[in-house]
Amino acid sequence: MNPSGVVVRPCEIRDVEAVAAIYAHHVLHGVATFEIQPPGAGEMERRLRALIDRGYPYLVAESEGEVLGYAYAGPYRPRPAYRFTVENSVYVRSDALGRGTGRMLMQALIAECVARGFRQMIAVIGDSSNVASIGLHESLGFNVVGILRSVGFKFGRWLDSVLMQRELTA
Repeated sequence: MNPSGVVVRPCEIRDVEAVAAIYAHHVLHGVATFEIQPPGAGEMERRLRALIDRGYPYLVAESEGEVLGYAYAGPYRPRPAYRFTVENSVYVRSDALGRGTGRMLMQALIAECVARGFRQMIAVIGDSSNVASIGLHESLGFNVVGILRSVGFKFGRWLDSVLMQRELTA
């Protein structure tokens, strides 16, 4: 399912306010991220620049001039031996969920990571109850490689981290 009229493109500085608003909603209302306080646009711009400057892809999905979601890949771990492995993140605006925007973003992100020579992609999914994200990743070739039980505490309850992995090159 590809939403009509949606274009995936590189994130630009002009998108930071929309990206920050999307992320803020997920911080305040969901368990996909374990952040408790949403970072402001300035911090989101700093994060964007840090990834782009290091050669990682950062994408947005846009329709009629509005950002519907974003996805990026960043370093899995800081040590040099991990340099060919990335960790992905994908977030969709709450009113655009379930329409295929996340799939479009992830497909484009995977293609970008392959083109940039990365070999493995890791998804660290906030909580076992996040069946939509787990299902999306499974449908794109990710496998569950582990579950870290009760490692986060948010909204008065303990949360798991689901680790998923996908090979990017043969």
